[in-house]
Amino acid sequence: MRQILLKHSVIFILLFSGCFHSNTEPASGGSVLTHLVLCWLKDSGNQDHRNQIIEITESFKKIPGVLDARAGNPIMSDRDIVDDSFDVGIIIEVRNVDELKNYLDHPIHQKAKKDVLLPLVDRVLVYDFAK
Repeated sequence: MRQILLKHSVIFILLFSGCFHSNTEPASGGSVLTHLVLCWLKDSGNQDHRNQIIEITESFKKIPGVLDARAGNPIMSDRDIVDDSFDVGIIIEVRNVDELKNYLDHPIHQKAKKDVLLPLVDRVLVYDFAK
């Protein structure tokens, strides 16, 4: 009886072990630092200004060390817990703090900041976190 139970346990483990996997590591196999930026425009709600920020964010993908760069408009919500008061959300993903510093100091980012972000944005809120 014990051998039958052991045999069934081994079969169960072999059959179903592929169905489960841990999400403790990203698909790339390393850590990811997320740089989240929420922007409030000087001209709140101006869709042209929002689009300029969203478009310039695409250029950040050219910066060495940037894994992903994306931006978008807030989703309006009537839920009290949701802050939808910002105009544009930006997410930049890098592997570590050194690559975040390289991104922040890179000429592409500095030019976007000078030419687009500073002229259009009244306030920013930044969150950095890692997995």
